[in-house]
Amino acid sequence: MGDVLVGSRLAPPASFTVHQASSRAELDAYARLRRDVFVAEQGLFAGSDRDDLDDLDERIVLVAREVDGTVVGGVRLTPGVPGRDLAWWVGSRLVVAGDRRGSLHIGAALIGAACARAEQEGALRFDATVQAARVPLFGRLGWTVGEAVTVAGTPHRRVRWPIGRVQRLVDATKGPLGAVLEGLAPGGPGWVGDDAAPVPGSDLLAACDAIVPAMVARDPWWAGWCSVLVNANDLAAMGATPVGLLDAIGAPTASLATRAMAGMKAGAEAWGVPVLGGHTTLGVPASLAVTMLGRTASPVPGGGGRVGDAVEVAADLGGRWRAGHTGRQWDSTTSRSPEELRALQQVVAQRAPHAAKDVSMTGLVGTLGMLAEASGCGAELDLAAVPSPDGAGLADWLTCFPGFAMVMAVDPSTTSPAPTTAPSAGRSPLPATTASCGRLTAGAGVAVRWPDGEVLRLVDGPVTNLGPAGGSPTSIAKAEPTP
Repeated sequence: MGDVLVGSRLAPPASFTVHQASSRAELDAYARLRRDVFVAEQGLFAGSDRDDLDDLDERIVLVAREVDGTVVGGVRLTPGVPGRDLAWWVGSRLVVAGDRRGSLHIGAALIGAACARAEQEGALRFDATVQAARVPLFGRLGWTVGEAVTVAGTPHRRVRWPIGRVQRLVDATKGPLGAVLEGLAPGGPGWVGDDAAPVPGSDLLAACDAIVPAMVARDPWWAGWCSVLVNANDLAAMGATPVGLLDAIGAPTASLATRAMAGMKAGAEAWGVPVLGGHTTLGVPASLAVTMLGRTASPVPGGGGRVGDAVEVAADLGGRWRAGHTGRQWDSTTSRSPEELRALQQVVAQRAPHAAKDVSMTGLVGTLGMLAEASGCGAELDLAAVPSPDGAGLADWLTCFPGFAMVMAVDPSTTSPAPTTAPSAGRSPLPATTASCGRLTAGAGVAVRWPDGEVLRLVDGPVTNLGPAGGSPTSIAKAEPTP
């Protein structure tokens, strides 16, 4: 991390920079400052304030350095659980040289830089324990103040930096839907807001998805592939098998349309879904939408969960970030065989949960929030139990489009205590890991639990504002579609 001028709303123009310590000299200078303040000046420690966190490979030290190179402050960041990414970081050992405290507001700048760096590292939770005398500063900077504790015989307070990454994603992608769709009740009673809609008088379901135009223009083959993938996932979430699709594509050139259609054709062949027809318009901005039909006699609702149900996540952890979409789109499907893709299509149908939704653009947490909202309840997620791939940070995994991942509400008596890879019709194991990692609760929104027992609410309330799906969860799963 290079030198960055860091200001504060409390500070005049700064005469120092804050950056990550990159040399032994800077780390030694920070250690001397800590010893001068915490040992000699404050007497909090005898001889040395070093601890095990100083030896962690993941440790990050930010220092404030004046223009002549003098280190005048620093702060340490470490993961909440060393050696494991749980989207949890802790700040500690914030120190400013005694003769630099006051008008320069070095401490405020270090705190701001630490918050930014923690979020850059993928934190959904960023904590610190600070001396009681420093609590007003943290409060002015926007931190929430928690319980009082005693450290080294001195009064301290736990404080937390509020991180709204998940809530912002939810608000941007799904929050307006209730107002936009007011009066439509898409899907009808029992199916409002579901991934696909029952076709009245039949055992058919219809799903429709549009690909973001910028993605069609920038990565047309991938857009075409994803137009099949997202619709197949919508049908899979309701336990249906695809039977055909129709497309509508717009493109400024025939070349772009050809590349997008090549991706869609590859996807259709991989999932075994015939292209029934569609419409193509050239000389217009890029666009792509696909409607897919599927069939099932027993559709699984997105709103059939009930308080006390266990939350299961089934996800394909193979693959990698799609080039150009790191942190946002995980590609687990282009490397799978047609047999594997079609087997994944049956995960929900074989599990027969009370409710299910495929993880979409709101990410895993937001999608769980949609399932809970449609079920008229809230949810709690155990972060340490969520199946996630080695190649993705947990915060990115929880907020990205993951390729194939299903969130399900199931009878808690039927869950497995450990992650499982389900068999595929008695043949090879599915490329999906299933784990029980939460529960549906009374209330609304989604809270997450860390291994230390701390629970934070990442989604404050309804996701779509469409409200509960309506109808009895038991009757919904068995009912024939009504005209």
